[in-house]
Amino acid sequence: MGYAHDYAAAIMRRGRVPMPPADFVPNWADGPRKTKFYPGADTVPLPGHTVPPGATVGRGLGPAHDGPERAFDLHTLSGMLRDSYGLTGRRLGVQANTDLDALPFHPLANWSRGTASGGGLYPVSIYWVSGPSGPLPPGVHYYATRHHAMQRLLTGDVSGEVRDALGVPVPAVPEDPAGPGASGEPDSAAGRAAGADQFLVLGIKYWQNAFKYNSFSFHAVTMDVGTVVQTWRIWARAQGLRVEPLMWFDERRLARLLGIRTEEEGVFAVVPLRWQGAEPRPAPPAGTAAVRRRDVERSRTVLTFDAVTGMQRATEEHAARRPVAGALAPAAAPVPDPRLPAVPLPAPLPLDADVRTALRNRRSSFGRFDAGRPLSAGHLASCLAAATAGASLGGDTGTDTTPVAGLYAFVGHTEGIPPGTYAYDAAAHTLRLVKAGPPGTFLQKNYFLANYNLEQTGAVLVPTVRTRAVLDTVGDRGYRVVNAVVGAISQSVYTAASALGVGCGVALGFDNVSYTEELGLERTGEAPLLIMMLGNERPAPADFRHEIA
Repeated sequence: MGYAHDYAAAIMRRGRVPMPPADFVPNWADGPRKTKFYPGADTVPLPGHTVPPGATVGRGLGPAHDGPERAFDLHTLSGMLRDSYGLTGRRLGVQANTDLDALPFHPLANWSRGTASGGGLYPVSIYWVSGPSGPLPPGVHYYATRHHAMQRLLTGDVSGEVRDALGVPVPAVPEDPAGPGASGEPDSAAGRAAGADQFLVLGIKYWQNAFKYNSFSFHAVTMDVGTVVQTWRIWARAQGLRVEPLMWFDERRLARLLGIRTEEEGVFAVVPLRWQGAEPRPAPPAGTAAVRRRDVERSRTVLTFDAVTGMQRATEEHAARRPVAGALAPAAAPVPDPRLPAVPLPAPLPLDADVRTALRNRRSSFGRFDAGRPLSAGHLASCLAAATAGASLGGDTGTDTTPVAGLYAFVGHTEGIPPGTYAYDAAAHTLRLVKAGPPGTFLQKNYFLANYNLEQTGAVLVPTVRTRAVLDTVGDRGYRVVNAVVGAISQSVYTAASALGVGCGVALGFDNVSYTEELGLERTGEAPLLIMMLGNERPAPADFRHEIA
């Protein structure tokens, strides 16, 4: 067993046995920025983008569409980045979270984004490695979220270095650069990378999250990777584009190219983009090219945590050993027991909201749930279906062919469904009764924070993964895949809830051991990894319309 097994066990027990350092208190006054800072870098503003008709959330969460795949251009890349990680509004609504008193002050402002993030910290660094087919001179750019712009970090074509780090060759003669299989290889994750010279690279700057969550940080940030990638997948699929993340590659090689140290910033995913008019050209590996600009840290004191550095070291060790197809089969999620009483669900409702509106309206409910306005069964059914769709992360994760995530529902105040604890049978779109009776007391008793009253929710969804089985099957790097899938599930539920006008909140602050016991997961080896709360909110909540002030 590797280090990740021990870390996963500590995460499950942390509600009862605190992870060291147990006496840690964040130094808020000396906290980092919510973005990297490259002073003096040339900045290129990104253009606007209009979402085409028919780009709905339902289409984004649905199956792949027939017909030709669209290619990215600068406008679509700009729109996807803005709607996912760009700042789209300011949070000033009155709610129950602990940051309420600080929100009116501009230095402490909380800006809304389409993608969810643990603690609202947004530690994902987005780099664009652009080859010769792109609209800008080839190079490496950093997405500056506050300016919605690209900052140039390196000039020169280093796309060949990315392809080599991914372990895929570039074809000598492209067959059809515009469509799937352009590389002459199967339309696989590797085939798409071979036929690309435009890549988005996702890093995680640990201090941006660890200053608050210390040793727990690695668990939280690996889910953030999933929320970003899933936002992109929903956004892209709604418009006939595709996003397929690669999570197995030579991480240290890419870190060297980006001018970062993996002890401080891990490289978690690479997304090849099919680009308008792209013709793969053999680019030599840029063995000596590297970003020389350095991020300027705001914090005077930067701490490291053994658990975070240990997990980074463990999960990068065999990062280039991409598992074969079907490798996750021994870790597949168990099917709910068909002998359990079945409660049928209505068909999911159509998610007709356009993807941009749904993402920009997404928010956490933070204490606004109202049990006096029960959740409809149709809304619950739609969010369960969205969660299942989010569990297929695509790319080289192996989760499209092997579902690794199970799903449970604590139903409290939902029309037409008796209160109880259920397992969700996705194949039959049915709930299976695990335990009858209102779950509200259990839920609130095992929640650590004061920003939600879980008894007031319509339902609480719990994704589970057989984490230890995944690690046994594909090694310690599988921990990143597990948590990215769970993050993707949460983003799918958030987006579906926004499209339906339903309140939603996601939290990690609960007693995992109690949930394991309540759901009877000891025999299956499933681990409950987060909770997703759904329900109607109190009418006419207090808010401030910053955009018309």
